[in-house]
Formats: sequence, structure tokens, C-alpha cells
Amino acid sequence: MAAASRSAQAACHTDPMLLALDTTTEILHLALIRGERTWSRRVVSGVGRGHSERLIPALDELMAEAGAAPRDLSGVAACLGPGGFTSLRIGVATAEGFGLTGLPTWGFSAFALRAEALRQAGVKGAVWILLDGQRGEAFHQRWEEADPTEPAAKHLLTALPERVGGESWWAPEAFAPRVEAVLPVGRIPLADEGAATLAGLVALARRVAQGAPEAPLTPFYLRETDAEVNFPHAAAHLSEALRKGVAR
Repeated sequence: MAAASRSAQAACHTDPMLLALDTTTEILHLALIRGERTWSRRVVSGVGRGHSERLIPALDELMAEAGAAPRDLSGVAACLGPGGFTSLRIGVATAEGFGLTGLPTWGFSAFALRAEALRQAGVKGAVWILLDGQRGEAFHQRWEEADPTEPAAKHLLTALPERVGGESWWAPEAFAPRVEAVLPVGRIPLADEGAATLAGLVALARRVAQGAPEAPLTPFYLRETDAEVNFPHAAAHLSEALRKGVAR
């Protein structure tokens, strides 16, 4: 039996190891996936600079917990947005950095991640995923089971009642109170949002890694930067893809 145990441990360390990450909000979500085993971490980091300071140390800690090193990685799956500009770019740049070493990379949207988190928490049926778009706006997309029913878009919070109607909706804990001010009914609460998001990250990363790799990874901003809003002529020559990213 001891020999069998050593053989199983050796097989575990030769299995491909996938890194999954989400840096689109003030909370970092990281996961390492090797066969049926997973190691995950949720770090309240703050937006922007906090991510740049905490992402690599958090990843180092997670790898130490898994008894792994960067050379053990076989691929990286990253959330491409929408989300905060700076925090989103930090995650994408990190994934792209691993890609430059020859690792395959895959991307997925913040809507897909949250929809998967809801499924992992047992939520069924149609639901609107509502994310903080800043400037009094919300990014939104309607999902039914495993697929979106319409393209992602953004609208003012005050326009959500007309868009969502009486259907169920979910928003992150930090954003939900602002949504509830205009949509007082229909919210889907999660008993443990962090655990559901990490479970969703693992499940979604496993699924996207079954498909063809994606390179380069292109962020999905869904809106213009403040500079583009304040100085529209300076960005007039840029394509829609460069200004708002590639829709997913």
C-alpha cells in the first residue's frame, strides 16, 4: 500500500497544473488545479495598486501550499473583464507573461465566472448578472443555465428596472446595495459568495482549458476610459476593439 501511495503522489506531481485567476474587482481570486485536486485563495486586495502588490505574493503562497513552482504550470486561464481598468490589466498582463514563456492561455468573461459561481451554488433558471460599471452605471448580461441570452451591455443604474423587469438578478455583495435601491425585489443572495466564486473559477477554468488556447488575451472593458470620455478626439482613431476590448 505504501508503494501505491508513493505512486499516486508521483502521478499527482506529473499531472498538468492549471492556474486560474480573476483580478477584475477589489478581490483577487486564484486557483491551482491539478487533476481532481485544487488549491484556491480569495484575497481582499483593493482596486488597482493593491492588486499589483498582492497578486504575485498571493500566487507564491498558493504555489507553496500546493508544493508547486511556476515551472509546474501547464497553462493559465484568466478573467478578461469587464471590471476595473487597472486591476483587470494586471491580471491579463500576468497571464500574458506566463504565455510568453510558452504556456497556453485561455480567457473568459466576468459574466461567465459569476454565472458559473451561481450554478455551483445551486441557482437555476434565468438570472441577470449585474456588475459595477462605475459612473453610476452597471454592466449587465442575462444568463440562462450555461449560456448568455443576449450580448453584454452597460446602462445607468436608473435604467435597470426597464431592462431587468421582474426577473431575478445577482450582483456582488459590495455593489448589490446600489442595485437594490432601483431593483428592490428579485435579488439572489449567496450564503458564501467567496466560496461560490472560487468554485465557479475552478469549474470554468477546467472547461475553457478543454478548448483551443487564446493568444493574445484581449481585455473586455465594455466602456471607454475616463481619458477617452474627457478627450474623445484623442481616441477617435482607435478601433472599437482597442477602446472597449473584444466582446465575449
